[in-house]
Amino acid sequence: MLYVAVAAQALMPFFALAARSYRSHSSAAHAPSQRPIPYPHLALPLQISGSQYVPLAWADIPGWNEDDQLAAYRTFRASCRPIAAQHDLPSDPKADPKALGISLRDPCRAARATEISDGAKARSFFEEHFTPLKISRLGEGDGFVTGYYEPVLEGSRTPTDVYNVPVYRRPSNLFVKGYKQSSPDLPNKGQVFRKVGRRKLVPYYDRGEIEDGAIAGRGLEICWLKDPTDLLFAQIQGSARIHIQDGSTIRINYDAHNGYPYTAVGRVLIDRGIIPKEEMSMQKIREWMDQNPDGAKDLRRQNRSYIFFREVNLSDKDEAVGAQGVPLTPGRSIAVDKSLHVYGTPFFIEGELPIESERSKTPFRRLMIAQDTGSAITGPARADLYFGAGADAGKVSGRLRHNMRFVMLVPKSLDPVERGRKVPIPDERPSEKIAKLFPQAEPIKAPPKDQTGSIPVSASTVAKTSVAASATTVAAATAIPLPEARPKIAPVRELRHQRRRYRRGR
Repeated sequence: MLYVAVAAQALMPFFALAARSYRSHSSAAHAPSQRPIPYPHLALPLQISGSQYVPLAWADIPGWNEDDQLAAYRTFRASCRPIAAQHDLPSDPKADPKALGISLRDPCRAARATEISDGAKARSFFEEHFTPLKISRLGEGDGFVTGYYEPVLEGSRTPTDVYNVPVYRRPSNLFVKGYKQSSPDLPNKGQVFRKVGRRKLVPYYDRGEIEDGAIAGRGLEICWLKDPTDLLFAQIQGSARIHIQDGSTIRINYDAHNGYPYTAVGRVLIDRGIIPKEEMSMQKIREWMDQNPDGAKDLRRQNRSYIFFREVNLSDKDEAVGAQGVPLTPGRSIAVDKSLHVYGTPFFIEGELPIESERSKTPFRRLMIAQDTGSAITGPARADLYFGAGADAGKVSGRLRHNMRFVMLVPKSLDPVERGRKVPIPDERPSEKIAKLFPQAEPIKAPPKDQTGSIPVSASTVAKTSVAASATTVAAATAIPLPEARPKIAPVRELRHQRRRYRRGR
């Protein structure tokens, strides 16, 4: 809490600038919404920990008018279904730490009541119901994006010599504090335990222990894959399509993890000097692991995190389902930090990405909708862009690690500068206070030297100098109190002697 307070004080001028910017743009750039906000008597403050943001005008967002917001509008409407189904709203909206989740209900009502079929009307919808804020991590200018996709793999319902890598469902002895074992939604962060005996809880098995068979033979296998690298990539992406030899398809989604933090295997290869940072991609990782089976085993175990899956009832034509519970839209869905953001929030992400090729700088200016999350996605301006399923999507997403600019769209019922108004203005700089309390006397100008190089001094000059020096000394003495005399400390030899005798007596 102390850090937040200090950071808030340091940003007071920034908040003031944001308030001025908001007031100057809001009346001219935004038409007032015709629908009443859910709580018309409140202006709910926007609070996103560790972030800095400033309201913008729509005209100040590069690429906003060139994007096809119709695709984003349809994706947003999909997110509105679970938002509208929420019934556990707090009685006092001001007490909700995520006021954004409450405020999204109003534009969702409007979206579900309106059929839009062209991009211009979709753009007008977002401009009517939202306020754009440029957002970034505290002290930084840009955000950061990566990409993800849904792998398409080959597998078998039964183990064979070829298919011998098990895909596990959530074990029954896996416990997460604060959650029931039967809970359908377990967090992707935090400690996870297994029970030993009746009461003892210990950390769950890590990747190496599981690969060595710690939970084998318990009936947890959903299916079997060919290659442990395939399983690793499916766990990193959080879902997969597995084509079975009989022609059927198994769809699996993230269900739980073993409690260990995620370690990026690409970072390990960079740190070891195996693959240069500028050449890093998922394709490079796979190539190296295919060529170095023993090294691949050690590399996998550097990432002690392990993901358990559940089988989902989706056809081969359906897209993967994100953490919000709705099918993802390739090129429009993103994963965000769930501890900071709310599913359904629109983000306009702008910059250049290597989409067409590894070295291309393809302009990317697109409105995206937050519908998923991931353990490696942390921060207010951090997103994982979903590109769909298959090898092509994997190639594009695998080479994304780029800085981008983030504009978050918040409903107009939120006040983005309310929090800044309550931040106290910091005190004046100590140096300025000291300068006012103890003004410096004008320096005495030295008289000119005579031809011999000495300074002629008259009796009157000596007298004036002495008086000035005496006055300065008196002023300094009266203005600056002298420290008290140092207190005399009694000898402690006898006391130390008694302490030693006491310790020996014990």
